[in-house]
Amino acid sequence: MKVAIIGTGYVGLPTGVGLAELGHEVVCIDREVYKIEKLQAGQVTLYEDGLDSLLQKNFKSGHIKFTTSMSEGVKGAQVVVIAVGTPPHPVTHEADMRYVYEAATELASCLHNNEYTVVANKSTVPVGTGDNVESLIAKNNPDVNFDVVSLPEFLREGYAVHDFFHPDRIVVGANTDRAREVIREMYKPLLTLNPQCTLLCVKRRSSETIKYAANSFLATKIHFINEMADFCECTGADIYEVAQGMGLDKRIGKSFLQPGPGFGGSCFPKDTMAIDFMALQNNVNLSIVRATIDGNNKRIKDMATRILEVVEHEEAEPCFGILGLAFKNGTDDCRVSPAMQILQEILHRKPKCSVRVFDPEAMENARSILQPYMARVTFCDSALEVCTGADVLAVLTEWPEFSELDLAQAAPMMRHQHIIDCRNMLSPQKALNLGFTYRGIGLGRS
Repeated sequence: MKVAIIGTGYVGLPTGVGLAELGHEVVCIDREVYKIEKLQAGQVTLYEDGLDSLLQKNFKSGHIKFTTSMSEGVKGAQVVVIAVGTPPHPVTHEADMRYVYEAATELASCLHNNEYTVVANKSTVPVGTGDNVESLIAKNNPDVNFDVVSLPEFLREGYAVHDFFHPDRIVVGANTDRAREVIREMYKPLLTLNPQCTLLCVKRRSSETIKYAANSFLATKIHFINEMADFCECTGADIYEVAQGMGLDKRIGKSFLQPGPGFGGSCFPKDTMAIDFMALQNNVNLSIVRATIDGNNKRIKDMATRILEVVEHEEAEPCFGILGLAFKNGTDDCRVSPAMQILQEILHRKPKCSVRVFDPEAMENARSILQPYMARVTFCDSALEVCTGADVLAVLTEWPEFSELDLAQAAPMMRHQHIIDCRNMLSPQKALNLGFTYRGIGLGRS
């Protein structure tokens, strides 16, 4: 099949590369010229494990192409996937739909009347967006033969390539049998490789709700285990033993029971706020979702307080060593990253402090976010370099390499030996033996 993808971000690019690997002819479309020029040179524009080699393979074979032209990209496509951003509105926090509707409007004029096309919304969109996109295309091109489906993505950043080829389920929200069969055909090679995968066909509005409901539930699960971690710290329990005992219950499951500094990224914060907004618009009280949002915001501030209070009485102009800037390991995405939020909170609350930072992949993205604070930020080349002159070492992202940091080397490099390990990456006993003070997450009192 020929498939067009509108948008080459963290959803569009892995999806396009994945479909190309399945044997489809894929054209990815993006307005941003610098992105397309880089992709046309066979270079990735974002970091995802395994994406670079897979893109180069399919680019060289001709299975995937890139263009800034909508008309060129969608010509002859049986499926056009809309995968543009839906960022939160700065005031209401509802999903900003301008990019989706702009894409749909431009697409309408490029569809040919004598060809049947399935337009698939893969962007995370409010319930009812499929209806709006359908009306928009029909208004701008009344004679076109098309259907609109909801095709939510469930790719975890950092694991997007793996998740594309090993899906738990594929959800298709379609209101016609013809559209359902086209999408089923597109995913046929993937379903053949994964016979255990369920292709779930539902109403379009149900599909749009599934994405928000799933992300809200997972965010709630993260916030719950973080609250339990606080409980464990005060009572002497160990959060990992508690999580293991909970996770062995099949009704609960072991995933998303990892304590940390709070959830972040481009999905969970945005989607919980968006469904909360939609609920208020429909006079529904999603009290658990609201508590999760408020609790996670508070946790970010609490983590910053943990780091700040360690040197409250030691240094007037403290230096903080920060390990991790991306919202999680395996990606360079700093959008709504707990690490970045905690770092910004520290810089805001302690105007005379300085920070030394390192992340294996996210340094470039972090620079643009930290522009207002650049005079106080030193970007280091390694985790060990971060320790130079630092009063506190804070681990904020769970990159595996941070667990290998040589604390014996780090100790004499630091001005004061304090560790706040928000990801429990370092050995508490080793740190204590070397003279560090150490505080992790949910480890309790010995």
